[in-house]
Amino acid sequence: MPENNAHHEVLVVGGGNGGISVAARLRRRGVSDIALIEPREHHLYQPLFSHVAGGTARASITVRPQRDVMPRGVEWIRGRAASIDPDASAVTLEDGRRITYEHVILSPGIQHDWSAVPGLVEALDTPAVASHYEHDLAAKASLLLRDLTSGTVIFTEPSGPASCAGASQKPMYQACDYWRAKGVLDAIRVIMVVPTHSIFGIPAFDRELERTIAKYGIEVRTDSELAEVDAAASEVVLIGPEGAERIRYDVLNVVPPQSAPDWLADSPLVGHDDPGGFVEVDTRTLRHPRYGNVWTLGDAAATTNSKCGGALRKQTDVLARNLAAVRKGEEAKWQYDGYAVCPLTVSRSTVVWAEFDAEGQLAPTIPFWRSMYRENRLAWIADRHVLPWVYWNLILKGLV
Repeated sequence: MPENNAHHEVLVVGGGNGGISVAARLRRRGVSDIALIEPREHHLYQPLFSHVAGGTARASITVRPQRDVMPRGVEWIRGRAASIDPDASAVTLEDGRRITYEHVILSPGIQHDWSAVPGLVEALDTPAVASHYEHDLAAKASLLLRDLTSGTVIFTEPSGPASCAGASQKPMYQACDYWRAKGVLDAIRVIMVVPTHSIFGIPAFDRELERTIAKYGIEVRTDSELAEVDAAASEVVLIGPEGAERIRYDVLNVVPPQSAPDWLADSPLVGHDDPGGFVEVDTRTLRHPRYGNVWTLGDAAATTNSKCGGALRKQTDVLARNLAAVRKGEEAKWQYDGYAVCPLTVSRSTVVWAEFDAEGQLAPTIPFWRSMYRENRLAWIADRHVLPWVYWNLILKGLV
């Protein structure tokens, strides 16, 4: 039976990176009545999924019990949001519970629309198709890529909004490096399908990745996307500038189309000119322009930055500072600068560290080291070993 309805000063929807981190930051700023809605029993560190698929990390190290990452003093409401009524300052859960709030922070992430590609749902149940955007499928991808010695492998990136879209390429580069070391790369046809005009979309990073692509002999289909999967024939249909192309595959690794959660897309919080269904937001303060007690961050927000975990670290800090200020009757004066980062693993030991702003300009963390993005070993160590430790021990605790 549903529990009694409740009221909280701050209600956080979503217990991923953004939700946990911002709740922890607010606790450190003296907010005592915080509740967090999250249905899952396990918390996932998703940036390592590409390493799992690429064979450089075990799936087990990406998971911890949700109860272990909940900030002390924050109430965990175990359930799934079904709707929000911003005029009544209330969120209703799927089991019928209704939670009211003084302020709400929306950080539910982005949903994976597997059924948007005809045949994809059925194909995922076959031995040759996987995706590193889901925990169990990343482990499946790892085995498929490890055991391949010849044939055709296709990697896809969807059009439209996507969480860390550049991550679609990471397992491909790691697998190519592995196949080259095993002496079988020449027997494998590797195809990367991207919806953009270039491999990444920012010239400096494109140049780095194009060198890697040439080294491994990867075929890149730009301005293209996956239109259909025929699992029975082990074939895909790609749509590109020249029309439809049908290709047989031995392994297919798919990044699914993505969109705002349906319950948010159907709410009054969406801007009138946003077909994607993402929550309207002041891109600097992360406050809703029409509902002053609604705040949004991460993939569900209609911000102009690239959707990625690296953006969340700055967003959670800005949002926590602004909400804490508003509670005291002050202005929301702190601003998010549009920063994003995508560590692109271009081998099993090197990374292209892509840092950029909402306009696609380079935004290095170390300003005097503007060539930091060049392929290097130090960035791989940071991505594979340092950042996971920082995530579990500092980020989720609101310390950085």
